[in-house]
Amino acid sequence: MIKPRARSTKPGAALLAWYDVQRRELPWRARAGEAPDPYRIWLSEIMLQQTTVATVKERYAAFLSRWPAIEDLARAPVDDVLAQWAGLGYYARARNLHACARAVVDSADGFPSDEAALRRLPGIGPYTAAAIAAIAFDQPCVAVDGNVERVIARLHAIETPPRKVAPLVREKAAALMSPARPGDSVQALMELGALVCAPRTPDCPACPLSSFCAARRLRAQSDYPARALKRPKPRRRGAIFILRRGDEALLLRRPPRGLFGGMNAFPSTPLTQDVAAAEFSGFAPCAARWRALEEPVTHVFTHFALEATVFVAHTRAKAAPSDCRWAARANLGKEGLPTLMRKAAARAGLLDA
Repeated sequence: MIKPRARSTKPGAALLAWYDVQRRELPWRARAGEAPDPYRIWLSEIMLQQTTVATVKERYAAFLSRWPAIEDLARAPVDDVLAQWAGLGYYARARNLHACARAVVDSADGFPSDEAALRRLPGIGPYTAAAIAAIAFDQPCVAVDGNVERVIARLHAIETPPRKVAPLVREKAAALMSPARPGDSVQALMELGALVCAPRTPDCPACPLSSFCAARRLRAQSDYPARALKRPKPRRRGAIFILRRGDEALLLRRPPRGLFGGMNAFPSTPLTQDVAAAEFSGFAPCAARWRALEEPVTHVFTHFALEATVFVAHTRAKAAPSDCRWAARANLGKEGLPTLMRKAAARAGLLDA
């Protein structure tokens, strides 16, 4: 690790001066002189987990319009929250979001400002707790996301392997924190990584820390942070079954835990397992003249890539198979179907692509 050269201006002060001028206006970010709203900060941090700012901005506005206060979200049926979350992925976040809202509302003290207390709430891990404590309550906490790790790794030319680097990154990030403005310091580091210290093409001339940056001095910005070798994602096969009854389609409720937990979906094979084509029929919801569509649907999850054959069939049966129900085709868009199931519905002509 190479230490950055000392300069007359302290890096933490230079970072905050840059942030005061360049900070983005984001719907969850308090304006200068305005007190942060813990509900808005918490909601945005949960939504931003594994999701881009561009995607979250629109969905965040819809959530806030429907549930403007945490009390509104806590009173909402969990099915409504899951439906509103559809398309954002990682659906456990939505279930935890609702559970956390209820826990906060049930507490006489409301949102805790303490990092340790925040971690005890559903869906709030170490990073999210630190971010909420710092941004919403101005607590001296260090929140390290991918943007922050990249900035710190380049600033100090840290060569520590990815799995061991977290404590060192936290230590170096803490040194940049302003005791008077910890929340702004955390957001400034995140902003710098998002806008300037980009993964592939960092804009070093625009960086307030460029004169302190060891990686720039070495002309090796692209070498940091140190990367682990990426293994190719396993590829799995499966099947999705769309049973039609007139203008209705068969839906089931997925188990509360696991892939698409608690969501509405079409019957399918166990999608986290690789199922041979010869075994597809054993997972059909009922006996019918199932027809495989020519083109499968594909979807990339965090840990695997899936290719799913879509089967369609028609029935006149009045009763739905066990654990299933009939849903009007006109209402499928409001059922909160996961993205994979929306792809299958579009392939079968039930929804627009």
